[in-house]
Formats: sequence, C-alpha cells, structure tokens
Amino acid sequence: MKILDRYILTSFTTTLFTVFAILYFIFILQGVWLFITELAGKDLDVIVVIQFLLFYSPKMVQLVLPLSVLLASIMTFGSFAENYEFAAMKASGISLARAMRPLSIFITLLAIISFWFANDVIPKSEFKFINLRREIMQTKPAMAIAQGQFNEIGNANIKVDKKTGDKGQYLDNVTMHIRNTGGFENKAVIRSVDGELESNESSNLLKLHLYDGNYYEDIEGKTYNQKKKYPFVKAKFDRYTLNMDLGALNPNTDDQDAISNTHHMLNVSQLNYTIDSLDTNIENNKISNVDNLTIRINNLYPSARDTIFTYYKVAPVDILADFELINQQRILQTAQEYTSNQVFNADTNDATILAQKKHINSHHLALYQKFVIAFSCFLMFYIGAPLGAIIRKGGLGLPMVFAVIIFISYHFINTFGTKVAQEDGMPPILGAWIGPLALTPLAVYLTYVATKDNGDVNFSAPIDFIVDLFNTLKNKIKAKKGSEKLEE
Repeated sequence: MKILDRYILTSFTTTLFTVFAILYFIFILQGVWLFITELAGKDLDVIVVIQFLLFYSPKMVQLVLPLSVLLASIMTFGSFAENYEFAAMKASGISLARAMRPLSIFITLLAIISFWFANDVIPKSEFKFINLRREIMQTKPAMAIAQGQFNEIGNANIKVDKKTGDKGQYLDNVTMHIRNTGGFENKAVIRSVDGELESNESSNLLKLHLYDGNYYEDIEGKTYNQKKKYPFVKAKFDRYTLNMDLGALNPNTDDQDAISNTHHMLNVSQLNYTIDSLDTNIENNKISNVDNLTIRINNLYPSARDTIFTYYKVAPVDILADFELINQQRILQTAQEYTSNQVFNADTNDATILAQKKHINSHHLALYQKFVIAFSCFLMFYIGAPLGAIIRKGGLGLPMVFAVIIFISYHFINTFGTKVAQEDGMPPILGAWIGPLALTPLAVYLTYVATKDNGDVNFSAPIDFIVDLFNTLKNKIKAKKGSEKLEE
C-alpha cells in the first residue's frame, strides 16, 4: 500500500470510528430513554442492566452507521480540501477518483460486515433482548406496563395513569382494550379506578387485579338486523382478575439460542422460508374464502326451490309479478338479509386477508432492509466524499449541518416508504429501497461534479426549473384569460 493511500485510509477510519462511537452512544441513550423509568428503582443487578443495554444496542447500528459514514466522509475530504492537500495531490497527478480508490475498497468491506451484522447479530440480540425483558417482567411485573401510554400484552392493550409501590405494582386509573380472537378489532373495554399487578417467578402468567370498575363488551349479533343494533353488555365489578401471558412478548423455548418466528429475529434464509410459507397460506385462505362463498350461494337454491322460488331459463322483466304480495315481501326480506350477510362475510374475509398481507409485508421489509443497510454505506460515502471536496470545510461545523440535513431527509423518506409498504400501499421492495433510490441521483451528481474538478455546484437548478415551469404556466393562463376577454 502506498503512503498516500495509507494516509487517506488512516484519516478516514480514525474519523469514522470516532464519529461512530459518539453517535452510537447518543443513539443508545435516546433509545433506552423509553426504558430508563422501568429499569431505575427496580433493584436490578448492574450486570442485568448492562446485558439489557448490550442486547438493545445492536439495532442502533443500522441508523448510526450510514450517518457516521456520511459525516466522516464530509469531514475527511473537506479537511483535505481546506488544507490544500487535494491541491497537492492534483499537482502530483492524483485525481479525486484515485484518492477515493482505497476508501472504496474499505467501504466495500464495511458493507459486507454491515450485512453480516444485520443478518446474524441483530436478530440474535433482538431475541435475547426480548427474552431478558420477559424474565425481568416475571420478577418485576411493573416492567410489563409503562405509565401514561398503551402497552400491548397478548390480545390486550392496557394504559395506566400512574404506578406506585416499591415495585410499581399498584396502578391508578386503568383502561384496557381487549381484542377479539383474530386480533383485528376491540371486543371489550374495561375501566377501573385502580389495580394491582401480581406475578410468580415460576409462572409465565401476570395477574392483574382490578378494583371498582366497569366492563363493556360488544355482542356479536346472529342476524343482520341484530348486528345493526350494535348490542353490548355492561357490568360493574368490585374486583376483577385477568391472567395475561407474558410469553406473548416472545414465545418461551427450551433452546435459548433459537430464534422465534418474528421478522425482526430472522436471518435471510429464515425470512425466505417464512415468506414462502405465508404466501402459500394466504393463497389457500383466498381459495377457501371463494369456495365458502360459492357454497353459500349454491345452498340458497335448494331451500328456495322448496318454498317460494321458481326457476326461469330467462328471467322476466318483473320477476316478482308472478308471486303474491306476501311472498314478494318475504322474497325481498330474504334477499336483503342474504345480501347483507354475504357483504359482511366478504368484508370480514377481506380484513383477514389484509392483516395477513401486512404481516407478509413486514417480513419482506425486514428482508430487504438487510441489503439496504449495506448499500447505504456506499450511498453515504459517495455523497459525503465529493460533497466534502466541494464545500472545502472540515471539522464539525458545516459538515455536521450538511450531514444532518441529508440523513434526516434519507431517514424520513425511508420511514415513509416503510410505513406505506407495511400498510400495503406500495410494493415492499419499493418501500424498503425508496430512500436509497431518492438519494442515488444526488450521489451520482456530486461525484460527477467533484471528479470533473468543478467546485461550483448549482443546488438551485431543480428549484429554478420548477420556478420557470410555474411562471410559464402562469403566463399561459394569463394569455388565455386575455384572449377570452377580447373575444367577449
């Protein structure tokens, strides 16, 4: 390795590791802030707290690494340009592309390591994190519920205004929403003045005792007319006890190194296998729904033939005219109830299929994001390195401003795409890659400008184009209105 290559690589890696360590620490503090109130004052050992943070922290790498590469690239190449080191390189016949060559090889290795980390380390750490949290909840039941927000435990969402007691086991103003078996809508609502949590280290159940409250539950009507009335049951209680399964946070397995069937805890091969199984399952459900609908339609005719219906090869214009008035009313009522039941069944099937589709989308997104984190290393480097050479500023001032603006834009677009794709608003592959696709033209443009030794970057060109287009349309509208007035 040449001395120049070694110097560039040393400068970049030193800055990268320093920036990564600082940002990683900041992101971990921001992430564990949600859990700090649950960890503090619970008589937990220091080792347990350290394990908690260690198992939680790997997921932060997929956020910290791209930002670190971007900021380190801007700082390193900005410092080279500011100190006229690039000028010396160019005078010696070394171009920017040649100076970036050793770092391109380093970024390639970093991308491979980041993919391995996202595919192997993060799923295992996520599994161990959830298992550790579950163990803490068994010994400290208050960990299961954070005050002031809804907490999902199994098929229930619970919210408490305040927790008291040495272990936070006493609850004030409890609100619970209990979902139905499919988990798609709320079945019951429970409100109580206070409550108490109770757990046993040998049991996986968390007992919730509620005092002085009311219970509301929707009743599923058997007919369409009963469903239209939205019946429900209300009951008042002095004490009500619910058993909640802490294993809902993560299935309890004998092998502590096994990865549960959750998309955050699966590697690429496991995700591919799971997605294939889920696709097969949803296709079978669609076929089953169509078959059931067909059976219901076919079952209508034998019963109808035995009562009042007559079959026609060609239906008359007024098919009800051949029936008596009382039978006409019966026919219309039967048709209305049957149609309403069919619509209700179809809507229920659609909701079930949509929920399954969202579940599959989550697995697709988890699969693609493992590759996105590797590509983002290249993307941020080829944005940061030429941008640093163009702005000619090192340090933490201007480079930090550019890095934050670019990364926030990237993160916002990624989050937007992920949420939309998860709700089946766009293909999962587009939702996962929309952030890199949006910034890739910027990386290409900056690299082209910097390697052509052109330091004048016209960032306002897209804006000027839009303004010119708007002015052109505005002038055309004015001209059209003027011609209309002349004609009048």
